[in-house]
Amino acid sequence: MPEVSRTYRFAMAICRPVAWWGRLEVSGLEVIPDEGPVLIVGNHDSHWDPVMIGIAALRRRQIRALAKSSLWDVPGLSPILNGMGQIPIVRGSGDTEALRRAIRELEGGACIGIFPEGTISRGQAMRARSGAGRLALQVPEARIILATTEDSGTLAAFPRRPRVKVSFLEPASGQARPDDDPGEIAKRLIKELRDLVPPVAAGRRAKALGS
Repeated sequence: MPEVSRTYRFAMAICRPVAWWGRLEVSGLEVIPDEGPVLIVGNHDSHWDPVMIGIAALRRRQIRALAKSSLWDVPGLSPILNGMGQIPIVRGSGDTEALRRAIRELEGGACIGIFPEGTISRGQAMRARSGAGRLALQVPEARIILATTEDSGTLAAFPRRPRVKVSFLEPASGQARPDDDPGEIAKRLIKELRDLVPPVAAGRRAKALGS
């Protein structure tokens, strides 16, 4: 397993009580390669999704997530995010510098996390952004792994404890192919994720499939 930074371990440890409160359940951890470039692609319904995925994957990898650049403006948070290896990205601007850095990290064997919807769904279907597809095509040796998160948006629903689930799985449609279009790659990955976990607004519980 690649080395995990001290700051990253510290940040995940600080958030573990939240995972405990959420009764975090993890499945599919074995599909994450324990070395080499990995692209974790997730659904995004809550601010807690990156944290829950990070805690869930910690036994295998440190995830260097593409995160909204405004987080670096929060007093005291910038050095922590940098120490965790997170990558700032300006949303909605086609931030090529952020993608270039993510490509360099992938080429160096890192595990990169990305949410192709670009922002929290708020219960609505979102357009897939092409960044995930571009990363997959630029670093074809990177393994794409899907990460579904369920019910993280109910973590603040006191006094009732939620049951947060994070599942890792190989995309049923396969890995990226050289002749694929980056936008189509992102679109099919989002479709797979949302077929498994439909969009849900924060504070609401996900409906069971088939209900």
